[in-house]
Amino acid sequence: MNHTVITSSQAPAAIGPYSQAIRNGNMLYTSGMLPIDAEGQLQVGIIAQTEQIFTNLQHVLSEAGFTLEDVVKTSVFMTNLEHFGQMNDIYGHFFDNHHPARTTVQVAKLPRDAEIEIELVAIKGQPIQ
Repeated sequence: MNHTVITSSQAPAAIGPYSQAIRNGNMLYTSGMLPIDAEGQLQVGIIAQTEQIFTNLQHVLSEAGFTLEDVVKTSVFMTNLEHFGQMNDIYGHFFDNHHPARTTVQVAKLPRDAEIEIELVAIKGQPIQ
């Protein structure tokens, strides 16, 4: 298997035995990203947390040579779906013209007591016709 570990110093370091992302050929798989800045500070509130996650994801994507336009699938994990509308508004700012497939689920708890975690899959190259 030919894969490359992707790490961005501008995104929070992994807090366990995993990588921020793995690139395999023209595909990139990120781990779930928490709303923590590069200094390790957890953001407060669903809006700030969602914005921080996308900032982090953009750093990881960039490190691998990808952009949000290459994202084909996201998975969103939230501890309270009553905040879905706020999250969705911020999400829409990052994916304004490009709408990847998405799954959103409510979970009981997330690491560091975050309210949200997002992972994604991106593909670089020609779209399938």
